[in-house]
Amino acid sequence: MKPITRIHSRTAVLADENIDTDRIIPARFLTTTTREGLGKLCFHDWRYLADGSDNPAFPLNQPQAQGCSIVVAGRNFGCGSSREHAPWALLDYGVQAVLCSEIADIFRGNALKNGLLAIVIDELEHRWLLKHPGIELVIDVRGQFIALPDGGRIPFRLEPFARHCLLNGVDQLGYLLQHADAITHYEQLEKAA
Repeated sequence: MKPITRIHSRTAVLADENIDTDRIIPARFLTTTTREGLGKLCFHDWRYLADGSDNPAFPLNQPQAQGCSIVVAGRNFGCGSSREHAPWALLDYGVQAVLCSEIADIFRGNALKNGLLAIVIDELEHRWLLKHPGIELVIDVRGQFIALPDGGRIPFRLEPFARHCLLNGVDQLGYLLQHADAITHYEQLEKAA
């Protein structure tokens, strides 16, 4: 994982509520244990028509959504079954952050563990962002705020361990490996006691 301190991007809006993990990446594509290439499968059944061409009705296929790495999603994003493939697919697609007033807990945990910012914001601010697609935001992970174009800020909270891992570019295993010498030292002391 790369350290994440700031994300600067325009927003794309997926206003639908209850976008579940199967809609993010259909279960039939969960046969791989690698992350690469999942971006082309992200939102597959919504993003493409039956003939494989782009669905012009899919919001992220719109010209104004191209290049946006911040998605403002409808309420209850990431609900459904637990699958790490969902944040993997979003990241490989180019999404770095999802903003919503309600994000499913398991999805949010999986996202943060894999370097995808899943940020819960206040309902009023969420509704405002849904109505203003394409605005430029800066997400400051260290300061835990989203900077608006007019200078305003939307505060958000990250669990301290998740924030530490994001800022330092490590996952849970990477964090443990950073402390391998201390763990070995402790184990040796326990054996000697």
